[in-house]
Amino acid sequence: MGYRIVVVGATGNVGHEMLNILDERQFPVDDIAVLASRRSLGTEVMFGDKTLKTQDLAAFDFSGWDIALFAIGSEATKEHAPRAAKAGCVVIDNSSLYRYDPDVPLVVPEVNAEAVDGYAKKNIIANPNCSTAQMVVALKPLHDRAKIKRVVVSTYQSVSGTGKDAIDELWNQTKGMYVPGQEVAPNVYPKQIAFNVIPHIDVFMDSGETKEEWKMVAETKKIVDPSIKVTATCVRVPVFVGHSEAVNIEFEDFLDEDEARDILREAPGVMVIDKREDGGYVTPVECVGDFATFISRIRQDSTIENGINLWCVSDNLRKGAALNAVQIAEVLGQRCLKKG
Repeated sequence: MGYRIVVVGATGNVGHEMLNILDERQFPVDDIAVLASRRSLGTEVMFGDKTLKTQDLAAFDFSGWDIALFAIGSEATKEHAPRAAKAGCVVIDNSSLYRYDPDVPLVVPEVNAEAVDGYAKKNIIANPNCSTAQMVVALKPLHDRAKIKRVVVSTYQSVSGTGKDAIDELWNQTKGMYVPGQEVAPNVYPKQIAFNVIPHIDVFMDSGETKEEWKMVAETKKIVDPSIKVTATCVRVPVFVGHSEAVNIEFEDFLDEDEARDILREAPGVMVIDKREDGGYVTPVECVGDFATFISRIRQDSTIENGINLWCVSDNLRKGAALNAVQIAEVLGQRCLKKG
């Protein structure tokens, strides 16, 4: 006995990962439908050893389906998620549309699994921003021990966070650097991304921060604790997959770096690789395809009374999107829904 699952946006990067992870984690699926826009109608995608053809999202009837994993933009989600929810299908949404709605739970299962219980208000659960998801997995166990006052985070985010066109742009610009006359002008990004870094993710706000930076602040407060102060600088880097973060944490109480390391070693979803030697840390290339959030470079911050620095790396298409959505579905099944 299992669930009837719908994957919306199955032809995209995150949709593909959702299908892979449902299969890898042996999620109890009785039936599955894969949906996409009309222009992708009939495109074939893989689910384990099965080949599935995409159906038209606009024409799909969600009645009788249990869970819909949405991996499409906010505009399309705004049109179709309420329709699915009204039909009795619980929506787990990867867009930013519902993250700040007080009636919609924003969930990272290792951090606030109990929040899933609030899904029934709108039949929708929100998946957080990719950069937030990996950070709060590391913050929560430390917050439980010493209470976090303030977080200063700088992110180094891969182009896959923007989508397939951004991956292609990095690839083509990189090739073009070595072939005279084949240079590729920026299109997805405002400046060249190959061999460069861009301190600009999402739109600029009146405050001077970008929307991505604001998301990290608002989502950390909603998921972990509204009293935590967060300031972020989000940077796009020429990496295909895997987000990295340099995180400075100030606590109310003193926390020794060795105790912090031990706490994180025991934390769900976290893998600590922290040797003070060449290569004794994890980089984005090494985290691709893995479920874990990797923590390295744990050390005391001597410039403040109660401070810790750490390095946090995760596959943004997995923990930052598809994996977290499937984990929410698992918790939903365990706590709220009946199989079959």
